[in-house]
Amino acid sequence: MSDLDQWKQFTQARIGLNRVGGSIATKEMLKFRLDHANAKDAVNQEPNWELIQKQSNELCQIYGIQNIFIKSQVSSKQEYLLRPDLGRRISEESKLSLFPYNLGYDLSIVCIDGLSAKAIDDNLISFLELFFAKIQNTNLSIAPLVLSRWGRVALGDEIAEILKAKICIVIIGERPGLSAADSLGIYLTYEPKLGFTDESRNCISNVRPLGLPFSLAVEKTIYLIKECLLQKKSGVLLKDQMPGEIKPLNEKKIIPIQPTVD
Repeated sequence: MSDLDQWKQFTQARIGLNRVGGSIATKEMLKFRLDHANAKDAVNQEPNWELIQKQSNELCQIYGIQNIFIKSQVSSKQEYLLRPDLGRRISEESKLSLFPYNLGYDLSIVCIDGLSAKAIDDNLISFLELFFAKIQNTNLSIAPLVLSRWGRVALGDEIAEILKAKICIVIIGERPGLSAADSLGIYLTYEPKLGFTDESRNCISNVRPLGLPFSLAVEKTIYLIKECLLQKKSGVLLKDQMPGEIKPLNEKKIIPIQPTVD
């Protein structure tokens, strides 16, 4: 195995692409086009909301919490892509469905399709299963689980403000790239309010089986929740000082690169 092949174990990024003359090899070009098509599909397709609602309902019943499906002010996928501002606000009808639950909680969890239907379809329930199993040991009060179509990260601020939650966690399908189209992003905001911007949030990115594994993402999320409550802040004011190191994400054995001797 060459030194370059050993480095490739650490990343899915395109490094050391084979060439034929002055052009990229046909195999590499076809893979690029496939990944580009997968990224476009992730943005343009819709999650299987019927299945996700069914699975999330079953999960919520286990832990004794409600499950609510809402919509943003967006009326179509095209409008969602062209009008990010509408994706940050919930519809009037959805507000009415939330008001009966504005009882005050430690934690509000909002799951949004975002820019990757594939991330929601493939990874949302798996993450939630691990998260709920861990969070039940913290004695935190949890608001109804909210699922939302055509939303942006800031949609969680308005939802959590209505529910009177101390912390909002938004789990969203991240904008796909050419090496990953199925990543979840997790955003934490302390005492969220309508109009908050991104410096108010902590972000955990690239949550997927071939990225940051669910178990580590859950551990990081719970750590940040505890720090938010302890320090009463989030975003740029809250530094991530979680102890321990992140292990290699690839399950395969990493072969150490041997130093060369000149």
